[in-house]
Amino acid sequence: MRYGRELKYGLHVIFHPFDGFWDLKREHRGSLAAALTFVALTIFLTTLEKQCTGFLFNEVRLKDVNVMVDILTVAILYVLWCVANWCLTSLMDGEGKMKDIFIATGYALVPMILIRLPMILLSLGITSQEGTFYYALSTLSYVWTAFLIFFGTMVTHQYSFGKTVLTCICTIVGMGIIMFIGLLFFNVIQQMITFVTTIYKELRF
Repeated sequence: MRYGRELKYGLHVIFHPFDGFWDLKREHRGSLAAALTFVALTIFLTTLEKQCTGFLFNEVRLKDVNVMVDILTVAILYVLWCVANWCLTSLMDGEGKMKDIFIATGYALVPMILIRLPMILLSLGITSQEGTFYYALSTLSYVWTAFLIFFGTMVTHQYSFGKTVLTCICTIVGMGIIMFIGLLFFNVIQQMITFVTTIYKELRF
């Protein structure tokens, strides 16, 4: 089954990033469906981690867990990175298309999926003195994912190391700018709705 092979190919990508990301783009060894599956699994594990992590390592109270917030947080960060990266690399002679960026970023999340579940299980059976192993795994999941996103950007756009560093920094800045513009836009829309509602009430009464 092609979809199954595309999911399995994520294991190749995380251990052989240069060949893996090259084949994702050039040989079409992956797909957007598989990438979005990895994003969905990341969202699921983010929520599961908050609810099931051992109390010694869980800083989130169950009553504060909001599934929608977890979904929106991961999804928005994923989309913001891809959109900001595409906008920027389009101006910097990047060779990756929007679809290529979405796929590469989705596959870069595989370490988060593979590591976070064992972390949850580990947290249920260790003491606070053994917490070093838990925090080491947590750090590894973030560093490995960041490493893959970086090299995914490099291979997808055929950039040099230095240009990739600059691109990633500018992409993060771009994400902040997009978020600011988005919040400003929604604030203006909210004020317009409030104004129209007030006028309507005045006319009605």
